[in-house]
Amino acid sequence: MVNVILILFGIFLLTLILLDILMIVSLFRTGDERRQLIVWKASTFTLLIVVGSLVIDVVESIVRMDAMMVNPFIKLSVTAMVYFLTLLYYKKRYGD
Repeated sequence: MVNVILILFGIFLLTLILLDILMIVSLFRTGDERRQLIVWKASTFTLLIVVGSLVIDVVESIVRMDAMMVNPFIKLSVTAMVYFLTLLYYKKRYGD
């Protein structure tokens, strides 16, 4: 049972790493105006979510009077997941 959980966790980590790489590649790819619009909208929404979560972390650290410890891998993974989901949403909405 433990081996199955470790294998599933490894697959999850590899998926997150792949999403991180695909996010960066997607931002650098060129395309027509429609594709640029889709990427810009997904990027804007992702930035809004990331900044909002960072503000919440700062407020929480001030309230607790504790040093803010943000794991960069977790933030990057959440950013990649939000970007991927919003990119899928805008691709379906605007067609690609």
